[in-house]
Amino acid sequence: MTDTRLQNVERFQQEVLDPIKAAFVGKDEIIDLLGIALVGGENLFLFGPPGTAKSALARELASRLNGRVFDYLLTRFSEPNELFGPFDIRKLREGDLVTNTEGMLPEADFVFLDELLNANSAVLNSLLMVLNERVFRRGRETRKLNTLMFVGASNHLPEDDALAALFDRFLLRVNCDNVASEMMSEVLQAGWNLDRRTSSEPASLSIEDVRQLQQLIYEVDLSAIQTDFVELIHRLRHAGIHISDRRAVKLQRVIAASSVLSGRLNAIVSDMWVLRYIWDSEEQQSVLASIVQDAISKEETTDDREHPRAKNVETANAEQLARDLERIDARISAEVNDIDRAYLRDQLGLIASRCQWIEDTQQRTHLDGVVSEMWKKVEAADA
Repeated sequence: MTDTRLQNVERFQQEVLDPIKAAFVGKDEIIDLLGIALVGGENLFLFGPPGTAKSALARELASRLNGRVFDYLLTRFSEPNELFGPFDIRKLREGDLVTNTEGMLPEADFVFLDELLNANSAVLNSLLMVLNERVFRRGRETRKLNTLMFVGASNHLPEDDALAALFDRFLLRVNCDNVASEMMSEVLQAGWNLDRRTSSEPASLSIEDVRQLQQLIYEVDLSAIQTDFVELIHRLRHAGIHISDRRAVKLQRVIAASSVLSGRLNAIVSDMWVLRYIWDSEEQQSVLASIVQDAISKEETTDDREHPRAKNVETANAEQLARDLERIDARISAEVNDIDRAYLRDQLGLIASRCQWIEDTQQRTHLDGVVSEMWKKVEAADA
């Protein structure tokens, strides 16, 4: 890493991300994505049950950078005042509607919103512009926010259009679940160590250093991967993954962040690994992983500075694939539209290729048999 503009990258890895990985067992994937979202200036959504260290991870990241953090648990009854602050009484007496934001969301460097999808319409309307444009607006009051990143969390996904708009403001999404049972001893020891610790040791990096890293992404040359990126967007759209033009543009930021955190100012194809994390539903996760991995593995790179997450694809989950096949099977006979059937064929083909990643021979053989029978149903429906 010879470019002086990248001199803070190693410090960010060694003094911020690596210590958090050491403190939180089994959360490396999430921590890497926190780093990507932070440097890319985008929002990250954590999907998982309570008690899986979602808020602790966000607070730890903020504390290591000496950042101001705003952490709030949303309920159906939360009001905008609880997030942004009440009106300043002194100003109100003078006829001015000015918000007293001291210690509230508008003054935070890091924001963590737990149970995000409990937001009611009043909070929802206030958050949309804040999340998308980093602008707080209330009446005639408009304020530009300096928030570095927003992290949202929930144990369920949106079920109506209003919450889908809020969910859409989080470009990257990742599962945050309980760790595997065989790692429980390590989890207990790490948790005990965290409880005993009086405070986390801050990094030598400042908030201003992080802002400089965020600005550095605009110096990344994306030209070498533009054709591959456009092709991948088309493939994902064809597979039923909704990617608006706005989201496609914003995805360039996190691709550039992967490049910066790998010590480069030129993007390579493997930086597109971040697109594994743009799913809208659980069933899309395996489809995304398959398509993205296929796209980034087509080209051999001579650059040894790949992001470590680019090759870190989890082993296919046989139970999840079986559930995905059941969903497609239930729809094959119900769908009559030619376009819908074409979509289901594409989905079945993607899952069929993913089945080959199953390490257990018996499970793989069983799933191959299920896929074979389903292809027969598809052909019969086409006849």
